[in-house]
Amino acid sequence: MKTKAKLIASLKIWLAIYPSITFFLYLFGEALSVLPLYQRTLLLTLSLVPWIVFVGVPFVDSVIGRFLPTKQN
Repeated sequence: MKTKAKLIASLKIWLAIYPSITFFLYLFGEALSVLPLYQRTLLLTLSLVPWIVFVGVPFVDSVIGRFLPTKQN
């Protein structure tokens, strides 16, 4: 994978992760605050990694795809 493709992929992932983590912590942050850090991190990653992989990044791809022209062969 070339550097430009890696940068684009990392930007797409960040665009999915940042709002997801922010919203998750907004909803559950207070309830999770009583848990030790390692348990909070475990719950956060167990719930958000599948969300990012199966929903977040595909959503970002579809939104970006609407604004970028497709290559015609």
